[in-house]
Amino acid sequence: MAEKLSAVKGMNDIAPPVSAHWEWLEDKLRTLMQRYGYRNLRTPIVEPTALFVRSLGEVTDIVEKEMYSFEDRLNGEQLTLRPENTAGVVRAAVEHSLIYDGGKRLYYMGPMFRHERPQRGRYRQFHQFGAEALGFAGPDVDAELIVLACDLWAELGLDGIELEINSLGQPAERLAHRAALISYLEEHADLLDEDARRRLHSNPLRILDTKNPAMQAMVNGAPHLMAFLGPESLDHFNRLRALLDAQGIAYRINPRLVRGMDYYNLSVFEFVTTQLGSQGTVCAGGRYDGLFEQIGSKVAPAVGWALGMERILELLKEQGKLPAQPVPDAYAVVPDAAALPQVMKLLRELRRLGLNVQMHAGSADGMGSMKSQFKKADGSGARFALIFGEQELAQGMVGVKPLRAPSEGQAPAAQTLQPLADPSAWAAGLRSA
Repeated sequence: MAEKLSAVKGMNDIAPPVSAHWEWLEDKLRTLMQRYGYRNLRTPIVEPTALFVRSLGEVTDIVEKEMYSFEDRLNGEQLTLRPENTAGVVRAAVEHSLIYDGGKRLYYMGPMFRHERPQRGRYRQFHQFGAEALGFAGPDVDAELIVLACDLWAELGLDGIELEINSLGQPAERLAHRAALISYLEEHADLLDEDARRRLHSNPLRILDTKNPAMQAMVNGAPHLMAFLGPESLDHFNRLRALLDAQGIAYRINPRLVRGMDYYNLSVFEFVTTQLGSQGTVCAGGRYDGLFEQIGSKVAPAVGWALGMERILELLKEQGKLPAQPVPDAYAVVPDAAALPQVMKLLRELRRLGLNVQMHAGSADGMGSMKSQFKKADGSGARFALIFGEQELAQGMVGVKPLRAPSEGQAPAAQTLQPLADPSAWAAGLRSA
């Protein structure tokens, strides 16, 4: 016997019945995006490694430790499984001149890859859904994306999700803050952990996002970036706040909120929850006006967010908000295999009319007893059994037997006969029952 093979650790199969929850969430997301005028963009899973090194920054955790990178043996290209997709979206927009005729609202959905220790809500292959608005400079689109996310939480019935916002200003303002921050951290070098010391001169802003309890008091006393913002950056931030206030959206200004990628500027935001342990961020994003230039195009404004599909599903499960599993409208009971040609023809017509019908599948020994077929019909969750017995077929009829009572405490209704020749006359009743 061959050695048993398993999936790569941290890269999980998604099988029924769990896959039905994924499909439900994906449908909710697509529908909401259509309401807001966002259109789907699909990018490759593999991109040039330089795309992420250039856009995310060489000293980010993603580039330094987490990317799945390899050399293409055919041509020597350096390639990487995408660890995030904002850079890929902008690369596609530049390559295909997507915003030459004006701004574009786009969304994507799919797997991302990061080499890290698998844990609850954090996997080596994980799935993100993202919304990106390219070519829009004003805070109105920043606000629109935040409102869109809030509408999603309402659509899914989720609660306990809080919004945090901040402004990272513009590059020159960040440079002034960076110098002050490095000076402050050097004064407290004895409190820095190994990771913070490594980042001190390469990416000090990320030290503010430390989860080390021993550093929290020191970090809380560090200079605030907000104090270094000029009038234009402050105006952008204040107009964003005014738009959120007008929509009645609650938020908290978090001066320590930064993003893990180098391409962000001005507005940044996160939606967080306390119900998922340490993996509390469920959606995050912000403005990245410099990314087009980094990827080799002229400067263009852009803003977006991404959410973790696994974390949203975990939160839905935690709050008991996952939908019931889908069940067929009817289950076809077929006592005699000789009837299958006629039965399958009718079932195709019922499906064309909008019914979800599951047909009993026989074995090499035949179709099985009526008792075993009814047991499987009941186990399927179907509301009706369609009985194609010898007597029913001889009369040109199909038996329709309700399997579920209309309400608790009542017995299922009696079986009826319906004409095989005119399924449209009775199929609608099964669908709406």
